Amino acid sequence: MALYSEKVMDHFRNPRNVGVIENADGVGEVGNPVCGDIMKIYLKINDDQIIDDVKFETFGCGSAIASSSMATELIKGKPLDEALKLTNKAVTEALDGLPAHKLHCSVLAEEAIKKAVKDYYDKNGIEYDESKFPKDHDCEHCCGV
Repeated sequence: MALYSEKVMDHFRNPRNVGVIENADGVGEVGNPVCGDIMKIYLKINDDQIIDDVKFETFGCGSAIASSSMATELIKGKPLDEALKLTNKAVTEALDGLPAHKLHCSVLAEEAIKKAVKDYYDKNGIEYDESKFPKDHDCEHCCGV
């Protein structure tokens, strides 16, 4: 059995939504240089709070790139409240699985999206429930540092 699914390999080799959105409405960055995985998500949000565009920059392994790519695909065109419901489990399932030691990559993708939405809310003075957003990521639990 292969270590990585065909979907993981496809999103690693042909990542979707790579790049930067200038003047993004929301930006979320997560990761840890000790871990080696850093993700940055950019959102363009319309007046109806729908994600019109999403881009990412990821410095990390193939699983981190694939997780970023898949996560952006899963939220593009969706309302913000739906994007906030995206879980690392949904990202992993959409990729047809990740090795156990790479699951933290899907966690980072979920957290980067939530931080980008939080950034949008903060910039626009929109009230939100703090409990829906991650605290700063602690890579010690996922990277064994």
